[in-house]
Amino acid sequence: MPELPEVEVVRAGIEPAVTGAIVAGVEIFDERSLRRHDSAEGSFVSQLTGRRVLGAVRRGKFLWLPLDSGKALVIHLGMSGQVLLRAPGSTDDRHVRIRLALDRSALDPDPELGELWVNFVDQRIFGSMAIDTMAATNDGRDAGYSGGGTGPWSTSVPSQVAHIARDPLDPAFSAPGFIAGLARRHSGIKRALLDQTLLSGIGNIYADESLFAERLHYDQPSSSLSADQARSLLGALGTILRRALIEGGTSFDSQYVNVNGQAGYFAHSLQVYGRQGDPCSRCGTTLVRESFMNRGSHLCPTCQVLS
Repeated sequence: MPELPEVEVVRAGIEPAVTGAIVAGVEIFDERSLRRHDSAEGSFVSQLTGRRVLGAVRRGKFLWLPLDSGKALVIHLGMSGQVLLRAPGSTDDRHVRIRLALDRSALDPDPELGELWVNFVDQRIFGSMAIDTMAATNDGRDAGYSGGGTGPWSTSVPSQVAHIARDPLDPAFSAPGFIAGLARRHSGIKRALLDQTLLSGIGNIYADESLFAERLHYDQPSSSLSADQARSLLGALGTILRRALIEGGTSFDSQYVNVNGQAGYFAHSLQVYGRQGDPCSRCGTTLVRESFMNRGSHLCPTCQVLS
């Protein structure tokens, strides 16, 4: 599943293309991609057609486009969702579930650049699009990362995202709050990192990488970490997430690509994730993959000992 860096790459890619554009048309090819849309509030097509997109915002793994109606188009990539920018009439993408036709003529007089398709492609159909209501953030700060975009919409969050904690790259993220939250939890540290109500955007890949960087076993009780250890772990997370962003995210197959269909290359920088059977870069011990929460955890059995 795409994690914070992958979703941020998508957000940064679509922001300049969609901001200020008018949604001229909407095509639904598979209703399953609207599973999170509340039709009682109105149809997806009618609430989106004719609306101006005001920006692109991300919190954790959620992405949304604020609209001039006061609502937002919420996008969740799920396991294999892609948001691809295409020229009208292009037929290259398989598994297109929803298509938005954008009118950018007020932004760019060039007729070839004035129209744009946004294809929501999702092979496994775990992702979704939905029109959602917005509410003011509790602290009055920006709802998520928007690349500097401002406006009344910037301090409003969709109802589907309101319960999601801020992520480590969010300017309003509270390091003291995260450290205090860890101290209250007796679950293993990886389970805590995956809890999107504590901090968002972290999945298997970046949890495993940050725990390796800090020599922590995935099942080490969260409450056993000192405040200094928790701060160091948060620092490692930030460093790894930023490096992944620079390298375009992590792609193991064609299911994650940026808005132009290009793969990220952070997979080449991974130290433990997906590298079971390889030698540890620190001590040479063979890396292992152990069963964890119906998935796997990758670690060095010598560097990451449960204490």
